[in-house]
Parts: sequence; C-alpha cells; structure tokens
Amino acid sequence: MLEGSFYNIVQSEQTASSFMALLALNAAHPVFDGHFPGQPVVPGVCMMQTIQELLEKGLQSKVLLQKATSMKFLVMINPVVQPQVTVTLQYALQENNIVKVNAVIKNDSSIFMKFQGTFSLVTN
Repeated sequence: MLEGSFYNIVQSEQTASSFMALLALNAAHPVFDGHFPGQPVVPGVCMMQTIQELLEKGLQSKVLLQKATSMKFLVMINPVVQPQVTVTLQYALQENNIVKVNAVIKNDSSIFMKFQGTFSLVTN
C-alpha cells in the first residue's frame, strides 16, 4: 500500500461512477533512492498501484487488474518539481464483477499518464 508513505490524499471527490483525488507525493520516499538518485522519477508501477488503490477506495472493494487496454506514460513525474498530482478515475461495473476504468494522472500543466482497462472485483 502506497497511501500514507508514497502519497497522501489532500482532497477527494466521489460520485457513483468516478473518483478524483489530489495527491501530495513524498519526494523523500525510499523508492526514489534507486529511481533515480538525484533526479527522482515516479515509477510506472507506482502510478498503476496508486490507480488501483484509489479505485478500491472509490468502490470500497478490493480489485485485481485484469487487462490494460491502453497505458500511456506521457511525461515523467518528478516529485520535487511536481509535488502534487490529480488522479481522476471514471469507472463502470460490467457483468461478472468486471469494472471498466479510465484513469488520468495530471496536474495543471501536464498529463502524466492515461490508462484504460479492466479490473475484477475480489469477492470472498
């Protein structure tokens, strides 16, 4: 889980089919010691994990990634230069507990990542 260590939610809004969060990134997180020393860049896997965690918060259910139809990393995120980002999720529950998701990570001047894909709800 990255929330609370890698990022903190500053503000969030939710509807029945969307979740938006303004995140404060922790530039002192140990992941940046190796990615990359002196010039930190948010790893793509951390962006995907953040999307999954925020989707789980919005749905109030655990999810598993099933398919990434489109995953575009457009601009690198340097947490020192861009200490806050906005993550916007649009989602729709399909049959068989599948959730179709469109996500964007951005700030006021840049779009960092776009994602389209499906997750499955974890049912126990």
